[in-house]
Amino acid sequence: MIDAGQVRLEGKDGLIQQLIKAGLERGLQTELGDHLGYDKGDPDAALFPNSRNGVFPKTVATVVGGVELAIPRDRDGTFTPALVPKGSRRLGGLDEMIVSLYAGGMTVRDIEHHLVSTIGTEISRETISKITDEVLDEVILWQRRPLEAFYPVIYLDAIVVKIRDGAHVRNKAAHIAVGVDMDGIKHVLGIWVQATEGAKFWAGPAPNWPTGV
Repeated sequence: MIDAGQVRLEGKDGLIQQLIKAGLERGLQTELGDHLGYDKGDPDAALFPNSRNGVFPKTVATVVGGVELAIPRDRDGTFTPALVPKGSRRLGGLDEMIVSLYAGGMTVRDIEHHLVSTIGTEISRETISKITDEVLDEVILWQRRPLEAFYPVIYLDAIVVKIRDGAHVRNKAAHIAVGVDMDGIKHVLGIWVQATEGAKFWAGPAPNWPTGV
């Protein structure tokens, strides 16, 4: 959708909002699977006493605006999500974690540590690891998407984003490369996080460009 010019990087329904939504919903499904004892699509699901029972909508506040989530539920009504607790309308830093991962500023270990410090020990480390993998998978799918072989115009710029660094939240510069294809459609080619914004980044060694650039 962003390639077709229908979705912006920021703002309502922007790419970052969609990434937060996709990452959290996949994490919630993983959390429910741990609660039920089986993953979605498991052929032995009928052997378990409890089962999935659809979803319900919930809008939560994030660093990039309100995001509507599809919260999964179980038939017995015993599932209490830890990622997005009942009654909570604010993600408590999880959205910043996803944005940071998206921008390339956090490792998988950073994310796991952030989930442990945010959620505590309410869910097992195995479940936290599964949630981490689900969020990371969503980012990798975007990072590895195929690109055009040639872009006649490329814009190089940076935006300042807030990234959690240990116990502190710091401003860092996300350097963005946007390519314009032969049809005039803009494509986000990549994002690289640095401590400060500056032309020296683009003049230095070539960034780790996605396939096709």
